[in-house]
Amino acid sequence: MSNILEINHITIKYGKSIAVAGISLKIPEGGIVTLIGSNGAGKSTTLNATLGMVPLTDGSLTFQGEDITNISTAERVKKGLALVPEGRHLFPYLSVYKNLLLGATQRTDKQGIAEDLEFVYNLFPKLKDRSKQKAGTLSGGEQQMVAIARGIMSNPKLLCLDEPSLGLAPVVIEDVGRKIKEINQKRGTSILLVEQNVHLAFGVAAYCYTLQVGKLVAEGPIDEIREKDAVRKAYFGG
Repeated sequence: MSNILEINHITIKYGKSIAVAGISLKIPEGGIVTLIGSNGAGKSTTLNATLGMVPLTDGSLTFQGEDITNISTAERVKKGLALVPEGRHLFPYLSVYKNLLLGATQRTDKQGIAEDLEFVYNLFPKLKDRSKQKAGTLSGGEQQMVAIARGIMSNPKLLCLDEPSLGLAPVVIEDVGRKIKEINQKRGTSILLVEQNVHLAFGVAAYCYTLQVGKLVAEGPIDEIREKDAVRKAYFGG
């Protein structure tokens, strides 16, 4: 299986402090990979660098076999990268429908946009019911649905999700996990999931990278990672 994204030995510094130190990740075409770690481990920094929002100090990025290290965020989105950011970043005074359309601003294929809108309404039926409602009036779980749906509206080949479980009730987190798997299965979209909630991460991903203070400390298939002592102690209390 070929890799849709390869993150090659990247280092990222903020001033003199190192946020990410020489890490490498591979996301297989059509796969779901998770990057776990505690707060401040460098997970969001890695995602932001993947989208070109944070410059690399060293290393490179390859997307679909092409070096994208030095191209703009907008160009990366056009090529099929999308980020659902931590904290959702919706436009609260715009309707759900208008928030969704903002995900398609780089697109010109009206038919494809209409089909994707239908897909997200089928995926999240509540959003269709609330399409004219201001996004800021929705519950936290519904706002997360809008954020994920907006990401899909860019028609990504790789969807990067940054802490989608943040601030949500356990029952809503379970639903988010099901929807992530559905997006992957029905559209073939590759997914890179950054999470602190390992129960969600391990429930949807096939492969895991574990980050601690900017360094990769473990990687492997989910079943193997789950059995590692350091991971068990850190995340499962045993």
